[in-house]
Amino acid sequence: MNIGFISTRLAGTDGVSLETAKIASILRSRGHQVFYCAGELDADAPPGMLVPEMHFEWPEARRIHDEAFGPAAPSDLRPRIKAMALRLQDAIAAYVRRFSINVLFIQNAVAIPMQIPLGVALTDYVQATGIRTIAHNHDLYWERPRFAQCAVQDILDRCFPPALPSVRHLAINSLAARELLARKGVQADLLPNIFDYAHPPAPPDSYVADLRTTIGLRPDDRVVLQPTRVVPRKNIELSIELVARLGDPRIKLVITHHAGDEGLDYLHRLGTLAKERQVDLLYVADRFAPTRGTAPSGSKVYALWDAYPLADLVSYPSTIEGFGNAFLEAVYFRRPILVNRYEVYAADLATKGFDCIEVANGTLTDEAVAAVRSLLGDPGRAAATTEHNYAIAAQHYSYEAVAPLLERLMS
Repeated sequence: MNIGFISTRLAGTDGVSLETAKIASILRSRGHQVFYCAGELDADAPPGMLVPEMHFEWPEARRIHDEAFGPAAPSDLRPRIKAMALRLQDAIAAYVRRFSINVLFIQNAVAIPMQIPLGVALTDYVQATGIRTIAHNHDLYWERPRFAQCAVQDILDRCFPPALPSVRHLAINSLAARELLARKGVQADLLPNIFDYAHPPAPPDSYVADLRTTIGLRPDDRVVLQPTRVVPRKNIELSIELVARLGDPRIKLVITHHAGDEGLDYLHRLGTLAKERQVDLLYVADRFAPTRGTAPSGSKVYALWDAYPLADLVSYPSTIEGFGNAFLEAVYFRRPILVNRYEVYAADLATKGFDCIEVANGTLTDEAVAAVRSLLGDPGRAAATTEHNYAIAAQHYSYEAVAPLLERLMS
């Protein structure tokens, strides 16, 4: 079958884009054809259709978003939503025709209302055509306080996500599945974040031989890795505090992902805090991308996953996560993990028996600092911990674990 993945953005290192690529890989391995459609696509993305107006940063989409969730919506907000939705609906129809799409696989675009007209367009197109649709809901709007007040709540009720006969819903955690049933009467299958645990990572190769030097690490430096985007819910202040309280000048905090999705103010605040706490923070996002290559400036670019072998510890102090991509990546690369017990971790991950250093309520305790210090000083224990975690993840979060569900959805 021809499977059409559609979203606001299918590019870069955000969780939705990464998970989409994994699902596409599984489906291709089972003989299906995969096509992308979004407002941003990577250069090496599967064949598809680029529609810049679908991006949540498209000026009119951004304006609609800000007005819909702002203090006072203008009188022309609804007509502008309708006009943009009609244009996007035409683009969706063209995409489906061009690639003979049999199943439309919507990635988060009818879950989080970052691009309201696209959610309307998708809902109206699916309702009008009855095309078989899977809505993969990564981030539901009621999970984010900033969406609590909305000038077009009726649109959110109808389209985010839509309860339509031809739509099968997927949730990435059990809490979201329960809320979908309670709020929308929608029964959702559970498709968590996944990783290819059947194929362990290869040892670092010659391409990364200069990585430590390139990002400013000395031979005896140790790394606490923060492999997340720089947005406030990632609670990176805790990682800074951890390095400060460890009190070892050799320990550096390395951040690999870009800031900017929610502005740059948070990055600036982190830089100020790191200076105050005398923490050497290396923000090296310009050196990392989904795949290896060369930046427009000509500088060498490493794959995101090249950073994990550098890490003596992965810090994952998020207060909110839909699931936990960076958590699964850290397990895949057999790195010890400090994790905040965010709600989904407590409900779906901690219950599987992972061995991590945990903190609660986003607060770093003396006990957690002592546990990190002890683990960093005991390589044997660290290795045993990471092997234990790998085995658990391979059982529950591998490609093989979710392949039967995907085949059922396609049948």
